[in-house]
Amino acid sequence: MAKKEQGMRVTIKTFFGLEEVLIDELKELGYPDAVKLNRAVQVTLSGWEDVYRLNLHLRCALTVLVEIASFEIRKEADLYQNCMKIDWTEYFSVDKTFAVKGAVFTDVFKHSQYPFLLVKDAIVDTFRKKLGQRPDVNIKTPQLLFDLHISDSKVTVSLNTSGAPLFQRGYREATGEAPLNEVVAAALLRMSGWDKKSDLIDPFCGSGTILIEAALMAAGIPSTIERQHYAFKNFKNYDAQLWESLWEQANLRVKALPCKILGSDISDEMVIKARRNLRRLSIGRFVETQVSDFKELKFQDRQGVMVTNPPYGERMQENIEELYSELGTWMKHEMQGKSCWVLSSSETGFKSIGLKPDKKIRLFNGDLECSFRNYQIFQGSLKESKGIE
Repeated sequence: MAKKEQGMRVTIKTFFGLEEVLIDELKELGYPDAVKLNRAVQVTLSGWEDVYRLNLHLRCALTVLVEIASFEIRKEADLYQNCMKIDWTEYFSVDKTFAVKGAVFTDVFKHSQYPFLLVKDAIVDTFRKKLGQRPDVNIKTPQLLFDLHISDSKVTVSLNTSGAPLFQRGYREATGEAPLNEVVAAALLRMSGWDKKSDLIDPFCGSGTILIEAALMAAGIPSTIERQHYAFKNFKNYDAQLWESLWEQANLRVKALPCKILGSDISDEMVIKARRNLRRLSIGRFVETQVSDFKELKFQDRQGVMVTNPPYGERMQENIEELYSELGTWMKHEMQGKSCWVLSSSETGFKSIGLKPDKKIRLFNGDLECSFRNYQIFQGSLKESKGIE
């Protein structure tokens, strides 16, 4: 794969609405020329060391795709014929399992799954032709994953260097019924403008995803530090020494955090899960958690930012209107002088808060469309408090 190592075109996937956040993150890591796409960004890398580094350090990315071929097609047979021109044996050994996944937006094919079957056939036929053996397909847990993207007549074939999505951090042992996606949690913290020095508060902490991502961010520890598997480890060109060097250079442990991170939840079961997840990480002991109704929390004398993901439906026999109304009242009294960020899919809930948001950001938590809204809680009388409806 040496011929591909200079000027590699790489597509980094993320969720809708997080593209700009990912571009900013890439700039911080030293990659200033990323181009925004739909649910992705594109960047040119100099070599595989950069690929390894991005898989380790990106917090707001889902997958890192390295392009290996691009071409035009006019009919179905063109896809197979072009894929037969790729030397698939260059990328992996016959004893590795593989799968082909991706996205198809074209009228060339009558059946949406047929393109993936054609690429699979080309891979298998190439191995048979060159080696007399064929690798096995494993749809659920492949050792290597090839990404196929077809838009009208344009085809792009890439190596999925991440394998399983990068939100599978490796630290989450226990979750609730609707856990917040880790990539989304990291993006929320970046969008909030939190400086990683002031307090970070989450009064609906659930199993602790926001708390954990905040602690890792404040400590400068990669979010995927507990993750064991990346698909690039199964490529023929995998450089174990280079990967170990990058991993060892990463910040792995800290003696203290530069801020306080506090989380609470009314459910003792959820707080136990949060503590269980926190115990898996070296920074877990620095995060404060407690079983408490948010209305009992007192924060007037503390400076900080609130980032939270309250329930979207009924919980603990409270309806949305009542819960969000109480949240708005609590924010006005306990969070004066602070910046409060709320993620929810409930428009009814947002209306019940009773405050006018200073900012609204549309994004997705998995497949669920949500809004991330900021409320600047000003000190003073109700009339002076900006945005009270």
